[in-house]
Amino acid sequence: MCGKFTAMASWAAVVDFSRAFTRTSEGGGNDHVAHYRVGRPASVIVFDQENQERISVMMRWGWPKGRDPHAIGLFHCRSETLHKLPTFRDQFAAGQRGIVVVRTFNEARDILRPPKNKPTAPATVKETEQFEIDPGDDAPLGFAVLWDAFPIAGSGELLRAFIQCTVPANALIVSTDPQMDRMPAFLRYEDWTIWLGETDATLGEVQGLLQTMEGVHWKIAPEKRAPK
Repeated sequence: MCGKFTAMASWAAVVDFSRAFTRTSEGGGNDHVAHYRVGRPASVIVFDQENQERISVMMRWGWPKGRDPHAIGLFHCRSETLHKLPTFRDQFAAGQRGIVVVRTFNEARDILRPPKNKPTAPATVKETEQFEIDPGDDAPLGFAVLWDAFPIAGSGELLRAFIQCTVPANALIVSTDPQMDRMPAFLRYEDWTIWLGETDATLGEVQGLLQTMEGVHWKIAPEKRAPK
């Protein structure tokens, strides 16, 4: 399941690729790769109905758990059921839908290893192995999210947070390891207007946009760990 992604730092302000983004700008200026993971803030593109324009809003990845705004609860939802489960259906129906733009994203699998101090012992220690998927020329990609604003008890403030919509993993990811059976629901750029609510559509049509992206020529490899 995806729990990490990267984006170019300048993309936090990009709300319309056709107007404000070119591939050649990736390495220009002071731009740099920014890393994001569950529990940290990221830029979410939403549609401001009042002003009829797209805006970029910083939100935390992960809805709060219970009444503790600091605890991370849900951070994924299945696209197949978000329209009917009480946890997600109100946000989906109300148009609290957004898009997060990525350069690369990760998928993970659980593996068993021997204890570090007993390399010949049975593999009983569970670890998570991360794989980085690079879409190459298909980047940037935008994945679908649901968002909400949660009251922070005693402060009068709101915590804006999002969860990622997922779909069944594509053939590339599954062929690496069947355990990695989900992936982000990436949207075609021409479908952004429908997902964000800029264009009138039924909820069935909106949900129908969330499909597995197949036929890709992406690269997948174990994530390189930073030196300690």
